[in-house]
Amino acid sequence: MDPISRFSAACRRQPVDRPPVWIMRQAGRYMASYRALRGRASFLDICKQPALSCEATMMAVDQLGVDAAILFSDILVPLEAMGLTVEFPEGGPEIGPAVRTADHVERLRVAGAADALGYVYDAVALIRKTLDERAGADGPLPLLGFAGAPWTLATYAIEGGTNKGGGKNKHALRRLIYDAPDVLHALLEKLTVVVADYLVRQVEAGAHAVQVFDTWAGLLAPDEWRALSLPYTTRVLEAVCARTGVPTIHYALESAHLLDAFRALPCDVLSVDHRESLSSVRARTGGRFALQGNVEPGVMTASLPAIERAVAACLADYGDAPGHIMNLGHGITPDASVDAARHFVVTAQRLGAERRR
Repeated sequence: MDPISRFSAACRRQPVDRPPVWIMRQAGRYMASYRALRGRASFLDICKQPALSCEATMMAVDQLGVDAAILFSDILVPLEAMGLTVEFPEGGPEIGPAVRTADHVERLRVAGAADALGYVYDAVALIRKTLDERAGADGPLPLLGFAGAPWTLATYAIEGGTNKGGGKNKHALRRLIYDAPDVLHALLEKLTVVVADYLVRQVEAGAHAVQVFDTWAGLLAPDEWRALSLPYTTRVLEAVCARTGVPTIHYALESAHLLDAFRALPCDVLSVDHRESLSSVRARTGGRFALQGNVEPGVMTASLPAIERAVAACLADYGDAPGHIMNLGHGITPDASVDAARHFVVTAQRLGAERRR
């Protein structure tokens, strides 16, 4: 199969010759080439300069042999387009001013916010062109776009970054949930409009599929998630489907307690972390999604035989039914190695094909 057809078919739970494989954060600090790039440009510079974003994106394609490329960017760039400052010092992102009142929400820009992210669409178009130019005998690789879910972007905006405000407890966020839910919902409403337009524009620029990262979904109990994340993420996913028709992927970290609630999501693929087996996820979600994942990322710091065992176990647990995209359960970590990542990819491709024979 050609790579684009393979990925699309896997997303749609259609038969494939083998499960496609890629790695979340597949371009990053574990790569000497990426560290060299960071020596020439800041993280935001790489996100904002299409040529640099393309260079970072293609590192995984060239060095790992993955079955899909993913745009190099960050989920937080739409917040800057809406009028906030976004910086990436050591220790995590910082966003200002923190959005905690109705006046703060009122000042956020919606009209024109997606237009202000033209550098992202230019990067998507350049990466797509580069993938086409470097296509192998089977054809070019698919390109994934992505965005943060409205709930996750709201969490960052309210807390002012990763570890500000109430820190891991997210007390600033909790105060809004309890004392000013109208402010929180107004923020989520604005974010939903911008994120939906942003993802559609990525597809129009050349992305073959999109992934929505709801990194902070795990903060919520099921009923909270149904009230604060599901309605807004649903609108984003439905907008992408209605306006583009490309496959949609939903990822939420530390969310095993939400799997039953996830059955209501209108996405094609659930990307899941390692805390629940794929067979269990499929049972709990009624088999209505393709599944992406879910090898534990720490194995990428272990021996090559350990990586092989983890890949084999993941493939065996999912079984031979269509609808599996091999990936880690979260992003690859800086202490992994390119050799480990390449071995993960090659092993998944080999063992995945062997299971289909």
